[in-house]
Amino acid sequence: MTVKKDKVASSATIKEKKKEVVEKTTDKKTKTKVTEKKVAGIDKLRIKVTAYEYKILDTSVKQIMDTAFRFDSEVRGPVPLPTAIKKYTVNRSTFIFKDAREQFEMRVHKRLIDILSPSKEIIDALTNLNLPSGVDIDVKLM
Repeated sequence: MTVKKDKVASSATIKEKKKEVVEKTTDKKTKTKVTEKKVAGIDKLRIKVTAYEYKILDTSVKQIMDTAFRFDSEVRGPVPLPTAIKKYTVNRSTFIFKDAREQFEMRVHKRLIDILSPSKEIIDALTNLNLPSGVDIDVKLM
C-alpha cells in the first residue's frame, strides 16, 4: 500500500515540474503572444467572405489580407470555396405561350480566411474596414 502512495505522489510531482517547464519556455520564447491570448481568449479568427461578383470579392479579400499582414499575424488562406449556383425559370408571358420561358442564374462566390492568434489591434482594424457593397462577411471567433 505504501508503495502505491509513493508512486502516486511521485507522478504528481513530475506533472507539477512539467507544468513549470512549459510555462517557463512559453514566457521566454513568446511572452507577448501568450499575454495576448490570455487577454483575448481567441485562438483563431475565421472570416467567410461572399459576393456575387468575383472581382469585387478578390479586392475585398486583398484588403483583409493586407490589414492582417500589417500587424504581423499568421494568415491561412484565402481558400476558394465552391460557388453556389441558383437557377430560376420565369415565363415570358403570363397566359399564352407557355413554352416561351427565360432562365436566370445567380452565382455566389465564397472565400475563407483564417487568422491565427489575432490581437486586439487586428480585430479593431478589421471592424473599421470599408468594403464595397455586395460583399457579405461572416466572422467567427474560435
